[in-house]
Amino acid sequence: MKMLSIILAAAVSLTVVSCGGNQAAAPAFPAALRTIVSDETTTVPTVYGRVQGFLDGDVYTFRGIPYAKAERFMPAVDPDKFDGVKMCRTYGPKAPQGENLNYRDLSSDYDFAFQFVYEPMDEKECLVLNVWTKGILDGRKRPVFVWFHGGGFSSGSGHDLPCYEGRALAEKGDIVAVTVNHRLNVLGYTDMRGLGGKYSESVNLGQRDLVKALEWVNKNIEAFGGDPGNVTIGGQSGGGGKVSNVLAMPSARGLFQKAIVQSGSNMPYAENEASKAFGLAFAKELGVTPGHTDKLDSFTYEELVAASRRASRSSRGVGFGGQLPTLDGKYITEAPIAPEQSKDVPMLVGTNLYEFSYGVAKPGTTMEEARAKLVERFGGDEAKADQFIADYKAAYPAMEPRDLLDTDFFFRPGAATQVKAKSAQGGAPVYSFLFAWKPEGSDIGACHGMELPFVFNNIALQPEMTRASEKAFKLADTVSSAWIAFFRTGNPNVEGLPQWDPWTEENGAVMILDNECRVANHHDDGLLQYQTNRMF
Repeated sequence: MKMLSIILAAAVSLTVVSCGGNQAAAPAFPAALRTIVSDETTTVPTVYGRVQGFLDGDVYTFRGIPYAKAERFMPAVDPDKFDGVKMCRTYGPKAPQGENLNYRDLSSDYDFAFQFVYEPMDEKECLVLNVWTKGILDGRKRPVFVWFHGGGFSSGSGHDLPCYEGRALAEKGDIVAVTVNHRLNVLGYTDMRGLGGKYSESVNLGQRDLVKALEWVNKNIEAFGGDPGNVTIGGQSGGGGKVSNVLAMPSARGLFQKAIVQSGSNMPYAENEASKAFGLAFAKELGVTPGHTDKLDSFTYEELVAASRRASRSSRGVGFGGQLPTLDGKYITEAPIAPEQSKDVPMLVGTNLYEFSYGVAKPGTTMEEARAKLVERFGGDEAKADQFIADYKAAYPAMEPRDLLDTDFFFRPGAATQVKAKSAQGGAPVYSFLFAWKPEGSDIGACHGMELPFVFNNIALQPEMTRASEKAFKLADTVSSAWIAFFRTGNPNVEGLPQWDPWTEENGAVMILDNECRVANHHDDGLLQYQTNRMF
C-alpha cells in the first residue's frame, strides 16, 4: 500500500530559493507540529477485519470503528466481518438527535465556551468508537479508559466537544483511550417490549449498545496495546448516568473493573411498568399495534420524534419523554445508585461547584445583591436566607457573594447519596471530588462540564472555555494525573495533591479541585438539606 505520510519536522534550518532567485532562510516549523503516518504500519487486525488508523506523533489514532450493528428498535449484534482493510481515520456519524445544536441560537457565552462540534447523523452507522494508544501489536497491557459522552440520554456524541480527543491522555499516561457513540433518545431508550414478537426484548437499547462496545473492547483491545482486564468506564452528566446504569447491568459484569461518575449521579430512570406503558402509547401514536408492526421501519426519524412528544404529553409516570434507562429486571436489575453486583468496583464520583448556573450571578455581585436574591428564592423568608448564608460560609470560608447564587444543589446531593451508598457496601473504595475551579475573565464559573478539558488534559483544545491560562494548564496536569492513576490502580493519589482517602461515613473526605487543591471533611453537610429538583 502506498504510504501516506506528512512529515512536519521540528525547528529545522534550511535554505530555499525565492521566486526571484534570491536565497532566503525559511521559517522554522514550530516544535509542536508532528509527523502523521497512515499506511500498513498503522493497521490492526480485529476479530471482524483489519482497520487502518494513523500515527500522530507517537500516538496511534483510530476513528469510527464499527463495534456493532442494529436494526431499528432491535438489540445490537456484532458487526459484519469484512475483507481487506477498513479505513478508520475519520469520526463516524453520531446518533440522530431531534433537538441538537442545529436548532439553537449559538450566540450565548455557554456556546462560545463549549464550542460544540457539528457532526453528521446516521441511524444505521452510529455504532462506532474511537481509539488512541501509544502502541499496537506490541504485547503491552495498558490500562483502558472507555468514555461515555454526556447529553442526557437524548443527545451528544463521543466527539461533540473538542476536549474529548483521547490523544493527550494516551500520550501522557501510556493508556488506551476509547470514546463511544451509541443510540439515543427515541431510538435508543424507548421501551418497545409491549409490542411483543421480535420486539419482546427491545428495552434499554442505548445502554445495551454500550455493553456491546465493552464487548468489542474485551475482544479486540489487546491488539491496540490495551489490557482487557483493566478497563475503567467513565462519563459526565448523562454519561455519568450511563455509567451508573452499566454498573447495574449483569451483561456488563467482568467487562470493566473501575468506574467514574462526573456530575451524573442522580440522572433519572424509568420504572418497568411505566416504561412499557409509554412504549405502547408511543406505538399507538404511530398507528402501530402488537401483531401489526411492519410499518415501524417506514417512519422518518422526525415522525418518530413527533409521536414520542405526543405520547409524552398523554402519559404519566415517565419523565424525559419516556426516553430513559428502564429498571426492567433483566438488563438493568438494580437501581443505578450503588448496585450490589458492582460492590467490588472502585469508583470516583463528584460534581462541579456551579453546574447549571452558567453565570447566573456575575463576579462583581455584592453580598447585599446576593442576599436579596436569596430572600426571593426562599419565598421572602429572611431568616432562612440568613441561615443559608451561614451554612455556606461554614462550608466555603473563601466564598464570593456570587457563589451563594450559583452553587449547584442538584448534582452535588445526588453524588453525596451515591458515595454514601457505595461506601456503606463495605466493598471497593469510593473517592469523592468537587471541581471548584473558575476560569479567569469568564462568567460561567465552575459550570457543568468545566472539568472535562482538565480530565482529558486538553486545555489547549478548549481555550474558549478555560481561557488557556497558566493556572488552567497546571491544574489540568494534576487532575489528569489523578484520573490516569485511577485508571491504573483504582486509586487517584498522585504528587501535587494532598492525601486523598476513600470516602467513609467517619471522614466525609471530599477532594476540592481548585488552584489550591485541598481535602474537606463533611464540609457541606449543612448545605445538602437545600437539595433541589431543579436541574436547569
